[in-house]
Amino acid sequence: MTDKLHAKDYPIAETRPERVLGQRGKPLASLTLEAVMDGDVGMEDLRITPQALLQQAQIAKSVGRTALAGNLERAAEMTGIPQAEVMQIYELLRPGRTKSKQELLDTAQRIRSNHKADLLASFIEEAAEFYEKRGLFRKRY
Repeated sequence: MTDKLHAKDYPIAETRPERVLGQRGKPLASLTLEAVMDGDVGMEDLRITPQALLQQAQIAKSVGRTALAGNLERAAEMTGIPQAEVMQIYELLRPGRTKSKQELLDTAQRIRSNHKADLLASFIEEAAEFYEKRGLFRKRY
């Protein structure tokens, strides 16, 4: 299924349900209450997949929403990062929470190396530059 998605394909679950697959490859139609009760559907089947986020990014690009597409592409990378680490990154990116530009740059390098999340790492590096210009690092008194 490599064909590109466009605005006419939105929402994918309604227009192209065959393209909506869970982490274990289960189709959307198999995610029923009965399947949950029988133990055939678990949490991993309900989590968003990188593929789903990238499909949404394709649609966003097709209508000129490049910023939204970029956010969705970064989110796709984040699905491969443990939740605790995502929360640490979130905390560091809150203004006034990180001590230095270097702390953000080190985080970006770790994310790039450990998770191959180049888009997210670039975003963190961009934030480091911006935070430095705006003086948004934690102040020491």
